[in-house]
Amino acid sequence: MDTESVVEFLVNVPLLQRLPTSSLKRIAQVLVLKRYDRGDYVVREDENVEGLYFLLQGQAQVLGPVGEEDRSEFLLQRFDFFGRGIFGDVYSADVVAVSELTCFLLMSDHCALLETKSISDSDKELDTPCLVERILDLESLDLNVFRVLTLSDAPTFGKVYGGQFVGQALAAASKTVEFMKIVHNLHSYFLLVGDLNIPIIYEVERLRDGNNFATRRVDARQKGKTIFTLFASFQREQQGFIHQESTMPHVPAPETLLSREEMLRRRITDPLLPRDYRNKVATHKADTFPVDIRFCEPNYHTEQTKSPPRLT
Repeated sequence: MDTESVVEFLVNVPLLQRLPTSSLKRIAQVLVLKRYDRGDYVVREDENVEGLYFLLQGQAQVLGPVGEEDRSEFLLQRFDFFGRGIFGDVYSADVVAVSELTCFLLMSDHCALLETKSISDSDKELDTPCLVERILDLESLDLNVFRVLTLSDAPTFGKVYGGQFVGQALAAASKTVEFMKIVHNLHSYFLLVGDLNIPIIYEVERLRDGNNFATRRVDARQKGKTIFTLFASFQREQQGFIHQESTMPHVPAPETLLSREEMLRRRITDPLLPRDYRNKVATHKADTFPVDIRFCEPNYHTEQTKSPPRLT
């Protein structure tokens, strides 16, 4: 198959429908074609998986407990997918070809192509700043007055995201403070909902400028009303007092934990979840999440599966 035909196929795979055409073209160029006879094991439970499989022709069955009658939700066919995107991951079920089967395989080495763009990623090809830098890029109207319009691709959740207020107000305050002073304390007050379609005006009041400390108040305004207020204190770096601190409990290093994107992909490629559920989750449009949150004990269970008991 030529690249264009492969892309036409990939467009119909639920897992890939969140990706732009440019990503699908890159994926199409690295796919490996795999063929299996009826009865062949495509993947085996508890064995390493090469990557993600996309069914082109034929059918495959996710094997379940012996004696379970209705397995129709676990019969895979054209445009369905299974496998793992992380190298070295083991699979949680056997998948067997129930007819002559043809699949595309996206090797684990290339599964980064499935990632949607992060708020902190810049476009290296176009040499453009990342989204978070553009969100914090304020237009100066006066010495203490700044303006910004909410970007169309910024996280919104139906209204101006609270973190956007905090970040932009702090950026405005920082522009009025000596660069050697660093923010060490801030308080935020969310007063009214922000309108996505109207520019936000940030007015900075210089409350105090000392040798070591500076204090700022920032009001965010729309339609003549204050919708958000921030108080921030800045301090020149200096040796402070030694404080008694509680012992930090042992937690895994963040880089060893799965990202939100990886957790979602693991859920939608879990063969023990019904096909319709996985396709529904895969096609759900997820907003770009502004904070990278990683869970020490992720919960992969759904309303259709039971969670094991655990202490909280």
